[in-house]
Amino acid sequence: MFENLSERLEKSFKILKGQGRISEINIAETLKEVRRALLDADVNFKIAKQFTDNVKAKAIGQEVLKSVNPSQMIVKIVHDELAQLMGGDKTDINIKINPAIILIAGLQGSGKTTFSGKLAKWVKAKRSKRPLLAACDVYRPAAIEQLKIIGQQVEVPVYVEEGNLNPLQIARNAVKEAKMNGNDVVIIDTAGRLAVDEEMMKEIASIKDAVNPHEILFVVDSMTGQDAVNTAREFNERLDFDGVVLTKLDGDTRGGAALSIRSVVNKPIKFVSSGEKMDAIDIFYPVRMADRILGMGDIVSLVEKAQEQYDVEEARKLQKKIARDQFDFNDFIAQIQQIKKMGNVKDLMAMIPGVGKAIKDLDIDDDAFKSIEAIIKSMTPEERTNPVVLNGSRRKRIAMGSGTTVQDVNKLLKQFDETRKMMKMMTKGNNPARLLNRR
Repeated sequence: MFENLSERLEKSFKILKGQGRISEINIAETLKEVRRALLDADVNFKIAKQFTDNVKAKAIGQEVLKSVNPSQMIVKIVHDELAQLMGGDKTDINIKINPAIILIAGLQGSGKTTFSGKLAKWVKAKRSKRPLLAACDVYRPAAIEQLKIIGQQVEVPVYVEEGNLNPLQIARNAVKEAKMNGNDVVIIDTAGRLAVDEEMMKEIASIKDAVNPHEILFVVDSMTGQDAVNTAREFNERLDFDGVVLTKLDGDTRGGAALSIRSVVNKPIKFVSSGEKMDAIDIFYPVRMADRILGMGDIVSLVEKAQEQYDVEEARKLQKKIARDQFDFNDFIAQIQQIKKMGNVKDLMAMIPGVGKAIKDLDIDDDAFKSIEAIIKSMTPEERTNPVVLNGSRRKRIAMGSGTTVQDVNKLLKQFDETRKMMKMMTKGNNPARLLNRR
């Protein structure tokens, strides 16, 4: 997401390179390119114009510090304006009430059902809640079955009333069920509807009146761009929702919805979602998204993802093994598993400043570690613990067992040896557990 916008903005900032200070003359061409970049990203014209007017007002006549040049100064101003455009600060979800009722609304095909499952898993894992999913999409074929499967995946109960085609009754009964069983969050998955479908719009308004939700989330397919923003406006007039969810951020999207929607409906983006995996959901942080758009990476999110998988006691044990030169392939594959739990490898690498641009054309998928895992799993327990025994015949056997080549096995052994040496050098006087605990 935002790759094209990032490149266009970077080119526009280069216009100011070599200038002594920012003036009306030298900033005009830069802001012209910035506005074009925003319009190409499917940002509303009025919002794009207002954005560049704000940047111009803040930039003109500003004294450029000796330590920075005008292009660096404009990057800072654009960064702050982008963050403000998307909402400024992150906005939390309201689940303090027991039970907290969350109504999920949106267009057909926007990803509501998948998001409902992701949200259920998120509130369970991150907020220690006991959620209940309510299947109120009685129109789409297999919608209820889909939610049942998702419920099994995330280990969250799903309230279903087979044969009942009245979503209002199902929603009311789901809340009663939650109260009886001690579920403190009810997530109501509703049918997708078109804003022009008056009957369906009346129905979801009736569901809102029936259960009085504490949180209404409007799910938007970010790939629909400006159309999503217009639809959000119409839904907001009927539902007065509390927040927006942007889905399918991993698709070929220009990002206009993310940049425009807050200004149009004056409601915060609360979550972003990408892919089908149930853990592919994140709180929306406007400042961090601005960082990503301007190629600054997102180290804070990367560290947070690492800390979610981080175990202090295990880290201490690992450090001792490294210090004693006892780090083996069992530890190596355990670290790979930890990285995989953090999410998509390419997305993780893109959070490192400067790396996103370098890898944008590389094909790095979730199977990036597949051959490495296959090689390690083809080793005997002795070979994993004591890699020095891996002679030529053993390497040949491992290659055949893992479906790789002897060259692949040799390459992994070399990488492993280099990794072990580097880790030992890094741990001398630098306890990783202590360093992470300082954060």
